Amino acid sequence: MDERALIFDFDGTVLDTEMPVYRGWADLYAEHGVELDLAWWKSIIGTNDEPDLFAKLEIELGRSIDPSWRDWRRARRDELLHAEAIRPGVLDWLDAADELDIPVGIASSSPIDWVERHLDRLGLLERFACFACCNEVIPAKPDPTSYRLACEALDADPVRSIAVEDSPHGIAAATGAGLFTVAVPHGLTSDLDLSRADLVVASLADVSLAEVLARR
Repeated sequence: MDERALIFDFDGTVLDTEMPVYRGWADLYAEHGVELDLAWWKSIIGTNDEPDLFAKLEIELGRSIDPSWRDWRRARRDELLHAEAIRPGVLDWLDAADELDIPVGIASSSPIDWVERHLDRLGLLERFACFACCNEVIPAKPDPTSYRLACEALDADPVRSIAVEDSPHGIAAATGAGLFTVAVPHGLTSDLDLSRADLVVASLADVSLAEVLARR
């Protein structure tokens, strides 16, 4: 097994879902006079450790909330999500992988239905050859299993492969699996410690896939 692969994280990396999801919850909390702690939220980015935030709000308020607020929060999240574009440079990297005949996969701490739904909406679903998403078998990051399984599915050597991540937990998973890891932070992760990544760039548009492969 000596093939290379390109493995993307999804949330915050292909599409910035992180800010819309946070804002949806934060706006719900604000509607009830409560602040959702941003520092705490940043600490769980890249995992699936998010608790039942609706129940958490009810506990903080000391009372029940009308269940219709759940629909309100989802509608607010989706409104913000649909305003987001594919992150800069992602399409260029996908095109370059096609030209170089490098298979591309997804390794995510989100469930596969979330990832596939958004990729389909963006017209990107067919650009990815495999999906290693969190479920009862694949643990969330920082566990490296998702990256290892993605490489296995693509018959790729992790040591020769590239990961694209946006968070410390994701970087820990990718480097733990042996991939050369490029960190591309966004608004919620730009001030976090991304030093375990092999390369940190403001945008994938700032560096080509070929340039990164030359470093491997």
